[in-house]
Amino acid sequence: MRAVLPLRRLGPGRRARPLAGRGWRAGGRGGAGGDMRARRLWALLAALRAGWCLLPQAGYLHPDEFFQSPEVMAGDILNLQVYYPWEFLSSSPCRTVVFPLMTSGVTYWVIKSLQQLDICSSCITSYTLLVSPRFLFTIFSFILDYSVYQLAPLWEADPWKALVLLAGSYVTLVFYTRTFTNALEGLLFALLMVLVSSRKADGSLAEPTSSPLIGVITTAGFFNRPTFLAFALMPLLYWAGLIVDSQKSIKTVINHFLKLVLCACFTAIVFITADTFYFTSMGLNNLYSIKKSSLFDVIGHLNEKMIVTPFNFLSYNLNPRNLALHGSHPRVTHVTVNGIMLFGILHILAIVAGFKMLKKYIHQLIRVRSYYHGSSGLLVHSEGSPTLLLFYFVPLAFLSLFSHQEPRFLIPLILPLVLFSASQNRAMKWKHVIIIFNILGALLFGCLHQGGLIPCLFHLERLIHSPESSHHPGHYTLLFAHTYMPPRSLLNIKKRNTHIEVIDMAGSEEETLCQTLEQRANHFTCNDCHVFVIIPGTVRATITKCGVSFKNETLIFPHLSMEDPPQMPFLFSGDWRSQLGLYILQLDRRQQSL
Repeated sequence: MRAVLPLRRLGPGRRARPLAGRGWRAGGRGGAGGDMRARRLWALLAALRAGWCLLPQAGYLHPDEFFQSPEVMAGDILNLQVYYPWEFLSSSPCRTVVFPLMTSGVTYWVIKSLQQLDICSSCITSYTLLVSPRFLFTIFSFILDYSVYQLAPLWEADPWKALVLLAGSYVTLVFYTRTFTNALEGLLFALLMVLVSSRKADGSLAEPTSSPLIGVITTAGFFNRPTFLAFALMPLLYWAGLIVDSQKSIKTVINHFLKLVLCACFTAIVFITADTFYFTSMGLNNLYSIKKSSLFDVIGHLNEKMIVTPFNFLSYNLNPRNLALHGSHPRVTHVTVNGIMLFGILHILAIVAGFKMLKKYIHQLIRVRSYYHGSSGLLVHSEGSPTLLLFYFVPLAFLSLFSHQEPRFLIPLILPLVLFSASQNRAMKWKHVIIIFNILGALLFGCLHQGGLIPCLFHLERLIHSPESSHHPGHYTLLFAHTYMPPRSLLNIKKRNTHIEVIDMAGSEEETLCQTLEQRANHFTCNDCHVFVIIPGTVRATITKCGVSFKNETLIFPHLSMEDPPQMPFLFSGDWRSQLGLYILQLDRRQQSL
C-alpha cells in the first residue's frame, strides 16, 4: 500500500505537491530486516567489484580501455614501448592529457617511485601495469554508489535497494572498473546530478549553491568527452530553472550564472594550457624541461599553438566519412540494441514508462516550465517520474543522432535508470530476470570476450623477462592476428630494447597471413630468433594451410572472438576448448606441413 506523502506548504498561488524524499522513510523500506539484507548484499557486491578487479578480470572490452589512457602514460612515464593512438599525436590532438595523467599517470608514477626507492624491487610488471589504473577507477566507481544513496530518497526509492541494483549490474562490475573515458563521463554526470539536487537535513530540497562546482564539472566533462554536453543538458536546464524560480532578485540570478561561467572558463584554461604544453612538446619528458624555462618562454610556447582538444574531437567526429571508418550503425541502434545489451529489462521498462507518460503528459512536455512548478527540487509525480526519464532519454536521443554507436557510450545512463527502476519497486517483480541477465553479462564481458589476450600478454612478458632470456638474450617477434589490438605496455619492454618486435596483423586475410608466416619461417636472421604467432582457436585451422610448422603451442582458455565466432557444431564436439581458446604458436624454421 502506497504511503501518503506530506504536502509542502508553498507561497501564494502555488500548488501543493508531495514532498519528495519522505515516502521511503514512511513505509517503502520493507522493514528493518529487509534493509539490513540489502546493506549486506551491497557490501558483498562492493567487495566483489574490488576483488574481481584485483584478480584481475581477463575480458578485453574494447581497445580504447587501454589506448586512451594506460598505454599513453606507460610510454610517457615508464618509458615503455607502446603504441600511441592517433588521437594523442601532435598532428591530430583530439584527447585531453589531463585525465590520463590524473588516473593512469598517477598510478604509474607511484609504482615507478616505489621501484626507484627500492621499496618494491619488481613493482613494474604486467600485472601492476594492468591492475593499478583499473583499481583507481574501481575506487572512483563508488562515486556512483554515493550519488545513488544521495538521490534515491528524492525519487521515493529505498537507497539500499537502489544501491543493490546499481552494484549488481554487470555494467558497474565490468565497465566502471575499466580505464574508459566513458566511465569518467558517467562519474562526472553522477556528481552533476547530485549538485543540482542538494538536500537539507530534514529531507527537503535546498536552494542550489554549487554554481562554481557545476561550472568546473561541466567543463571537465566536456574536455574528457565532448558528448558530456548531451548528459549535462538536462541537469543544467533543471538547475537554471531552480535558480530562476527560487530567486526574487535578478542580481542574485546573474551572480549564480557568473560564478558558473567564470569557473567554467578557468577550468577550460587549465585544460587548454596542459594540452598545449603536452602536444607541442609531445610528451611529459619534454614538458618537464619546459617547466624549467622562464615565464616569458612558457607564455611564448603556449601562444605558439593553442590546442583545444574538444574542438578537434568534434571537427573529426562531425564528419560522416571519419565516423564511417570506425563503423556506421543505424540511428536506432542505441535504443533497440545497445540499451538492452547493457541494461536488459530496465531499459525496456524505461521505454514502456516513457511511452505511457509521453501519451499522458504530451501537453505538459510542450511547456518546459511545467516540470518545475516553482519547486526547489526534482519533480516527482505520484504515478511516475517524467523528469527522471528525461535525464535518461534526452542524452540517449542526442547520442542516437550520430551514426557511430557503441554500447559503452551509454554507460553513464546507469544512474538515472537505476533511480527510476528502484522507485516504486518497479524492478522487484523482475529481480530473477535481472540477476540472470547480469550474471551472463559479467561472464561474457568480464571473462570470455577476448579473454585470452591479457593472459597471453602476461605469459609472453614472463617468457621475455625470464632468467634464461636475461642471460641469453634473443630476438623475439610477436605476431598477433585476428585479436584486438594488443596493448604493448603489458609486455613491459623498455623503449631502448630493440630485440622485441610486435606485429599486429588485425583481421588479415588468409593469403596475407600465410605470406607473412612463410617469409618469417624462411628468413630467420639469427640462431636465437623466436617467432610467436598469437591467433584465436577459430582461425587455427586456417594457418595449417600455410605450409609452416610450429614446434611449441600453448592454449589459453577461455577466449571468445565475436569477429571470428566459433561454429556451433564444434562447440558440441571434443574440440570445443580449442574453439574457445587463444593459441600461442612458436614458429619452427623447418618448412614442413603440419
